[in-house]
Amino acid sequence: MAGQPVVEVVGLGKTVDNGGEPLIILQDISFSVMPGETVAIVGASGSGKSTLLGLLAGLDVPSAGAIRLDGLALASLDEDARAVQRGKLLGFVFQSFQLLPSLTALENVMLPLELAGAKASTATAQSWLERVGLSHRLKHYPKHLSGGEQQRVALARAFAPAPRLVLADEPTGNLDAATGQQIIDLMFELNEKEGTTLILVTHDEAIAARCGRILRIQSGRLAD
Repeated sequence: MAGQPVVEVVGLGKTVDNGGEPLIILQDISFSVMPGETVAIVGASGSGKSTLLGLLAGLDVPSAGAIRLDGLALASLDEDARAVQRGKLLGFVFQSFQLLPSLTALENVMLPLELAGAKASTATAQSWLERVGLSHRLKHYPKHLSGGEQQRVALARAFAPAPRLVLADEPTGNLDAATGQQIIDLMFELNEKEGTTLILVTHDEAIAARCGRILRIQSGRLAD
């Protein structure tokens, strides 16, 4: 774990206008994550977990503080440049899968590879779908896949471009318990084999306990 952090967060805050009144969502959040770490972000519903993940991804802009991804300050980038950095550094796994309905499983996994200019994107995507147990579903569209199968496609899509960091937001939230367990086992297995850094938002203490570190958010602040 030598070297600089993959993620550095210093004094992070997020405030939004709530009908003329400022609503503080996050306040004075500071932490760093080293390469290869697995970190769970836990907290009650509405505590700011998903907001924090969105800020880390550069999908939203903080009201205060700074975020550095792989040493690069997100505040120094405009929206387009942040999108480029996301493509280079990040993989995502969402609660609602976020597969493109007009693309097959194979095409969904190929998309980030092609956007990154990767060669042999078809072969790479096919290999990853085989790794997540979907070699028989390459040409199926999301509407013809079960929730568990859609999340397996999402895992393949997240890991295929070899990101430095994978961000997962309640990845089992839309799955039954047995399927969710399979998905979590697979995600940790892939993460360990690839040596990726993983930041996982969850309300499930059993899932959080599998991470190397737990960050607890209470009322928008990191708990001691």
